[in-house]
Amino acid sequence: MRKPIIAGNWKMHKTTLEAINLVNALKRELYNIENVDIVVCPPFTVLNEVSEIIQDSNIALGGQDVFWEKEGAFTGEVSARMLKDVGCRYVIIGHSERRKYFGETDEIVGKKIRAALKEELIPIVCIGESLKQREEGKTFDIVKGQIRQGFKDLSEEEFLKLIIAYEPIWAIGTGRTATPGEAEEVQGFIRQQIADIYSEEAANLIRIQYGGSVKPDNIEELIREKDIDGALVGGASLEADSFVEIVKKSSALVRSETSDKQK
Repeated sequence: MRKPIIAGNWKMHKTTLEAINLVNALKRELYNIENVDIVVCPPFTVLNEVSEIIQDSNIALGGQDVFWEKEGAFTGEVSARMLKDVGCRYVIIGHSERRKYFGETDEIVGKKIRAALKEELIPIVCIGESLKQREEGKTFDIVKGQIRQGFKDLSEEEFLKLIIAYEPIWAIGTGRTATPGEAEEVQGFIRQQIADIYSEEAANLIRIQYGGSVKPDNIEELIREKDIDGALVGGASLEADSFVEIVKKSSALVRSETSDKQK
C-alpha cells in the first residue's frame, strides 16, 4: 500500500501570528501520526516561522510555488534554492489557480519541476480539467496532455520523486466534490498513462492525491479508492480542527486496512 500524503495548501491566508497558532495546534494534535505523510504549505511570508516550529516534528514544510531560475533579476519570484534554505521539502507546482490567473502553461510547469528536482525538493504537481472541459467530454484529453507535456523529458527515476495531485478545477473552492467514483476514474487513467510512458512499476509506486473541496466528511470515502493516495487540502487546512480530522481519519483507515491484510 502506498503511504497516503495529506498536504494543506493555505493559499493567500494567515498572518504570522495566525500561522504560528495554527501550526502549533497541528503539531500538538498530530505528533503521533506515523502512517500518513503530513505537509503544510503556508504563504512565503511565514515559511521561516512555520519551519522553526515544525523542526524535528512529523510535519513537513512546502512552498506554494517556485520559479525555474536559480537566481537573478526576477522581481517577486522565489527560487527552489530559497525554499530549501528556509526548510521546505515539498513545493506545489502547476496549481489550477496559477494556471488560470497567471497563465502558467504545461511548459512552465515542466521547467518548475526540473528546477525543484535540482534542489532535491519534492514537487506536488497539479493537473485537472475545468467544468467546461468536463462537460465537453475532454477530461481525459486535458489530463493526458498535461501529463505528456508537464513531465516531458523526465527520466523514470526523476519522475518517481514527484507527487501528482489530481484537482478537478470545477471542484476547487466551490463546495462541489468529485464523487469517489469520478475521482477514481480519472486517477486510474492517470496511473495508466504513467504505465504507458514509463512502466507498470512506476505507475504502482507513484502517489496521486485528490484535491477539490476535501473535507473531514468525505476524506474516508475518497482515499478508500485504490488509486487515491491522500489529498491536497485547501479551505479545510485553514482550521486546525478540520485538518487534524482529515489526517486522523486517513491514519485510522490505513491502520484498519493494514490490520485486515494481516488477518
